[in-house]
Amino acid sequence: MFRLDGKVAVITGAGGVICSTLAKDLAGVGALVALLDISAEKAQAAADIITQAGGKAIAVETDVLSPESLEKAKEAVLGEYGKIDILVNGAGGNHPKSTTGPAQSFFDLPVEAIKWVFDLNFMGTVLPTQVFGKLMAEQKKGCIVNIASMSSFRPLTKVLAYSSSKSAIANYTEWMAVHFCQNYSPEIRVNAIAPGFLLTEQNRFLLTNEDGSLTDRGNSVIRSTPMARFGSPDEMSGAVIFLCSEAATFVTGVVLPLDGGFNAFSGV
Repeated sequence: MFRLDGKVAVITGAGGVICSTLAKDLAGVGALVALLDISAEKAQAAADIITQAGGKAIAVETDVLSPESLEKAKEAVLGEYGKIDILVNGAGGNHPKSTTGPAQSFFDLPVEAIKWVFDLNFMGTVLPTQVFGKLMAEQKKGCIVNIASMSSFRPLTKVLAYSSSKSAIANYTEWMAVHFCQNYSPEIRVNAIAPGFLLTEQNRFLLTNEDGSLTDRGNSVIRSTPMARFGSPDEMSGAVIFLCSEAATFVTGVVLPLDGGFNAFSGV
């Protein structure tokens, strides 16, 4: 039930740590993967790891904020594999300039930085869904997995644009799940995972000091996580495999927390 043999999976943001891990593990259960990233070098490096392990992978340089770039990527994937079954919208992230702190108040946040983060996370999910989802609508079948966040449920301090955009992704996931079912096919499913706190390059500056010790924010996260640790990228893969597989054929419109209990804990 959890195999994806012969399924073609497109992963955006696939040059990053989380999504390159997702691509590797999807390939490990039989998927043919296409790694899309704005960095051709990072995407190719991740694809090489998969092919060296005996999997099937291609890398496609893609700007998820450009419909033209996405259309070219779609044609490249179709040219290689002939179809597309799965879309993982993994492109996203935060930026220090859109983050409040001692050196930068809310009133000083640059408009450009706020727009950059919101567009990357939200529009970087909507636009690939328009391009690849249209193909799924035509074939009456498909699976889409978005990447939400703990900030989709509760706003996190400091990261205004990130929290707002990830909240929008959770709402969009539910909206899109209903829209596809009602207008195109009940066999097109749209879900999301909501990772808890992982130590990645985009948030390391908030959670750890230069010497590797935890910041006040990092300690607060650990105190608020019943499992009392950060997660790792490979711990995201099982849920994504499940949502893409035949084991989840009656699952759509779900935002699944993968957070060590963070969202369930009231602090008391």
